Parts: sequence; C-alpha cells; structure tokens
Amino acid sequence: MPNIATIPFTDQKPGTSGLRKKVVEFQQPHYAENFIQSVFDVIGAPAGATLIVGGDGRFHNRTVVQIAVRMAAANGFGRVVVGRGGILSTPAASHLIRKRAAFGGLILSASHNPGGPEGDFGIKYNVGNGGPAPEKITDAIFARTKTITQFSRLDGPDVDLDLEGEVSVGGMIVEVVDPVADYAALMETLFDFDAIRSMIARGFRLSFDAMHAVTGPYAHAILEQRLGAPQGTVVNGSPLEDFGGHHPDPNLVHAKELYDRMMAPDAPDFGAASDGDGDRNLIIGRGIFVTPSDSLAALAANAQLAPGYAGGLKGIARSMPTSQAADRVAAALGIPIFETPTGWKFFGTLLDAGMATICGEESAGTGSDHIREKDGLWAVLLWLNILAVRDVSVAELMTEHWRTYGRTYYARHDYEGLATEGADALMADLRARLAELPGRRLGDLVVGMADDFAYTDPTDGSASNRQGIRILFEGGSRIVFRLSGTGTEGATLRLYLERYEPADGRLELVTGEALAPLIAAAETLADIRTRTGREAPDVIT
Repeated sequence: MPNIATIPFTDQKPGTSGLRKKVVEFQQPHYAENFIQSVFDVIGAPAGATLIVGGDGRFHNRTVVQIAVRMAAANGFGRVVVGRGGILSTPAASHLIRKRAAFGGLILSASHNPGGPEGDFGIKYNVGNGGPAPEKITDAIFARTKTITQFSRLDGPDVDLDLEGEVSVGGMIVEVVDPVADYAALMETLFDFDAIRSMIARGFRLSFDAMHAVTGPYAHAILEQRLGAPQGTVVNGSPLEDFGGHHPDPNLVHAKELYDRMMAPDAPDFGAASDGDGDRNLIIGRGIFVTPSDSLAALAANAQLAPGYAGGLKGIARSMPTSQAADRVAAALGIPIFETPTGWKFFGTLLDAGMATICGEESAGTGSDHIREKDGLWAVLLWLNILAVRDVSVAELMTEHWRTYGRTYYARHDYEGLATEGADALMADLRARLAELPGRRLGDLVVGMADDFAYTDPTDGSASNRQGIRILFEGGSRIVFRLSGTGTEGATLRLYLERYEPADGRLELVTGEALAPLIAAAETLADIRTRTGREAPDVIT
C-alpha cells in the first residue's frame, strides 16, 4: 500500500452537507486526499467493501473522482461504483448505496453553490443507509483531519469514466454505470407513470429547468422519454462544469427565467427546476409560485394519490425553519409531525425507524422514505401524479389547500458574506435576551415564546443544541434567526418570516405586505441594518 506523507489542513470541518470550499482550495496539493483519507480512517470499512462515487459534474469533479478511485483501491475497498462521466445526482447516489448494499459513498458536490474554476467544490460522505453521515461521524472526520500524517493512493492511469463496464484498479473492481437507469426505475415504482403520460398526451404542458446541472440527463430520460413530454420541455439540460455561468440554486432569483415564463399569459401548466446536485426543487404553477414549505404541506396532504404512498403516511418531518404549514396537515391526518434541525441527516434516523414518510426543508428540499436524501425530481413527479389524478391546476390545488388548512405566508431573507464575528455577535445578543421577550409587544404582535432551538433525536437520544433562535407570536406567526452552514465565505444570516392566516382569514394577500409587520419586528429585535451594514437582504426567497 503506497503511503504518502502529508501535513494537516486546519479548515476541513464538514458542515451540514459535507466539506465545501473554493475550487482553488481543493486544488492545493493533498487537500482532497487528506479529507478522503480521513473519511476512510474514521469509517473503518471492511476489506472488500463497496463504495459509491459520483458528483454533479462541476469543475474539478472528474479529477477528484479519479483520486477517490485510486485511494479506495489503496484502502482495501473491493468495488467502486461510479456514474458514467463521474455523474451521479445526490438522490441517485443515495439509491445506489442502498440498492448495492454499499458501505457508503462519496458525493462530490457543493449543491446549489456556483461552479467553475472560481466557484465552489465539495465532498460529502454518505453512510450505508444512503443518508449523510451523522454528526458523530463528521466530528470524528474533522478530528482526524487535524492529526493526519499520511494517505494511501495507488498510482496508475485514469479510469475511462465515459465507458460503461468493469475494469480493475490494483485488484479492485471499478464499475462505471448508467447514472440514470436505476433511479428512473425506482421512480416508476412510486408513481403512476401511465396517469402522468396520459395527462401530458391530453395537452398538459410543463417546463423543467435543469440549470445546466446534474438533473438534465435524469429529466430528459424521465420527463421527455418515459413520460412523453415534448422535446424542449427540459431546458438547460446539459451538465456544464460552470453551470453555464449561472448559480444553480432553484429560487426566484436564480431561476428568474423560469419564473417569468410561468407568469406569462401563455405559460405552461407546470414549471419546476432543480439545483446543482439534484436534491432541491422549485415548483411554480401558471401564475403561482409555491413556497417549499407549502409544497411540502400540499404533497403530504395528497401523497396517497400516488401508488407508492397509497397506504398513507407514517409521519411528516420538517426542519425547524420550515413553516408550520405541514404541522396542520399532520394534525388533520392524525399522524406525528417532527421538527428537526436543518440537515437531511436528522431525517434519516426517523425514516430508518419508520416514524416518518415525507420530509422537507424550506430551502427547497423535499423527499420521502424511498431514499435517505432530499430529491428534486421525486418532488416534481409527485406533483405531476397528484395533478393528473385530481385534474386540477396548481393554483386550484393550492387555493383548496389554504381553504382547508389556512395559509402560511412565508419568506426567507439572506444576508450573505457577513463578517463572522459580527454575525456571531448578533446571535449572541439575541440569545442573551430570550428570557425577557415573552409578553413583549412589537406593533400588533405579542411574543408568546422565545428560545434557542434544541433537538433530541427520538430514536437514539442524541442532542443538537443552538440550532436557531425562534420568536413565536400569539396566533401562530413566527420569526427565526439562524446562521447557515452551507456557504464557503464569511457567514450567512438567514431570517425566516412566517405569518399564519386561518382558513376563514385573508388568504389572498401579497406575501411582502402580509409579512411587513414581522419584518419590522425582526429589525427591532436584532438591529439588522446597523449590525450587518446592509440596507436590505442579498436574496429574498
């Protein structure tokens, strides 16, 4: 086993979705090798184990795939399964880990972050259930990165990633597979493709923006080839190393072209987009944007219309910043609702325990117990299945939903690239005043409860503290302050605003106007303008 001496890097702490840094940082000699070796040292895979490897096709993806293959061979793995071209969407990788009973997988992506030589790169380790490594593993990986002195890597020619089949690398089998086939077959077991195909044949029009990211090949294969949508339904469908110079984040800022298309007089019936690695989704009907929180609630309320969920849901899980719209669906269905910290790994234990079926995050991630990751195309297909069975438009479905459960007006304000010290001070000051906030009046709002969200996993008792500050008002509205862990530069302050209107309340307000009192209350509480030096958020979604 060829061992190569190295010295530790001090900045390889994984966030909620693995290690993310600028490409130039990953291009430092031994940077990727140190992190991958630290993963292998911590997980202790048995000799001959299977490892899944793939990524979203961004710049540096092929280079690190080759590094990972040669390091896996030197570390005793028996087989590496890699997507053709080094491509695997995050949900497809999760499915392959489960289907192949792999020990785990390396997913190479920085998700919705920009790509290209000046952009971002990332490595995430997923465990044997197909989900992201839990904190006890990522903490151990970080500890190992600080003490590592050598890594193991075989030398030799690169594997031809564009040729499907098997080759040997140092006695280890490298299997290059179609990245789409197994995932598409799984989707056919969950959804009524005949019903969706029939709806499309009757003239239902949809538009899917793959954002020049990983879901292009999946969307072409499923939406256009298997479901019969016309060629051109999928736009920006070729994965590019720099995502065509765009930001592959499916929100109203970065998918404005899709939004404008869906708001036009001749708009398609249904619009959707996905992100860099395929685990997020944006849903827009003709003339109506559906927030991720509302999408989770609507999908949960109607999931039984799809064959894979005909038996009903065991429970619903949402991240804490996600709106409480799904809570009202769970109450109506008589099933549990779980409020977890941000990060899909917190849903994994609930799914493994059979306590939840559908999960969602406000950051456009939705999924179910079919894998252990969020899944952008899965959400699109469930929406299409529901619309095909119900024979209604997106706007009609959401109007009916609000008239049944009430409406939660919701937005997220992001302040990006802040000085870390200042952002930390803002949060610390809020924490110090939590005890004095209940009963305080802010305009017409009265604080009912204020806390720093802490979570105890009901399956294993593990605790996660300081997950975000919640200000809950009488009547069901709330404000949440949280620092994000998905960026690569500085700190991102996320402000989540949520106003609840009951089913007999005002359901046709403009979201910005509905949330204006909460925006004012947040400014009063946190003095955001002064502390951040920003007159407005960088992104509103």
